[in-house]
Amino acid sequence: MLPDVDVVKIGDGYQVTLNGEQIPHLRISNTYKDLMSQDHNGTEVKDYIRDKIRSGKFLIKSIHQRQQTISNIAHEIVSRQKEFLEKGSAFLKPLTMVQIADAVGVHETTVSRAISGKYISTPQGVFEMKYFFTPGYQTSAGESMSNTSVKEAIAELVKGEKPKTPLSDKEIVEILSSRGIPIARRTVAKYRSELNILPSNMRKRF
Repeated sequence: MLPDVDVVKIGDGYQVTLNGEQIPHLRISNTYKDLMSQDHNGTEVKDYIRDKIRSGKFLIKSIHQRQQTISNIAHEIVSRQKEFLEKGSAFLKPLTMVQIADAVGVHETTVSRAISGKYISTPQGVFEMKYFFTPGYQTSAGESMSNTSVKEAIAELVKGEKPKTPLSDKEIVEILSSRGIPIARRTVAKYRSELNILPSNMRKRF
């Protein structure tokens, strides 16, 4: 599968490129233009052809606008998620479609439609564009942290735990709280379940 957008690190910045191969190259056929210029075609025929040409031009313009919107959204994602591009999922920042819509100058629903089913290739791998839109937490240090980053932190804690004394959800809450990440015990349980991590009593190895 060819991603719709490529993000490549060049020097200290990132280059965003749309893969045009996904989009058909459309143009108005010269045949229609020739028919318009022929005198023997009556007004009704010319009006019909003129209407079809107008519809074709509108379609081409709409596709170009859609591509421009995707490009603008991709540039905004890259400018806001540089830490993720450098270091990975644990550094994904919270981001909403409203924020991007305001920055790009379109409606939130336009952003939602534009990114639907679209994929972006980054130095961290290929992701659906909607992956970058996630709510988050405000840490005690005033920094923003996405739900994805919190899940990553939980996965890392479980990965590094002692097999004989696995971390309980309560202990995970305490560790994250000590790192300035306020989180409820039920949220830890929910994220753990989404990560397919068993409860501590089922992870214990003797």
